[in-house]
Amino acid sequence: MMKFELGLEKPDPRRALHSGLTIAIAYILGGLVPLFPYMFIPGASDAVLASVVLTLLALLIFGYAKVYFTGNKPQMTALQTTLIGAIASAAAFGMAKVVHP
Repeated sequence: MMKFELGLEKPDPRRALHSGLTIAIAYILGGLVPLFPYMFIPGASDAVLASVVLTLLALLIFGYAKVYFTGNKPQMTALQTTLIGAIASAAAFGMAKVVHP
């Protein structure tokens, strides 16, 4: 099914560790982006604002870089990635506010 329906080859089992480490490092680095302002800005409200701006900028850059792999329109892909990330972040922030008022 992978080969005929999806056009995918069977993954090489020897690459499992390499793939897992790549994903783990990407998650760690991606998770640090919104936390950097909190490490350097003492005021929480200023750090929140800086975190939002830095995260949206990172999403814009990653969305633009995604074009290299997908071949889509650069501006549209960058804006889509940023918008989806912003909605997901706002939803997570809202849920945290509901759970811990």
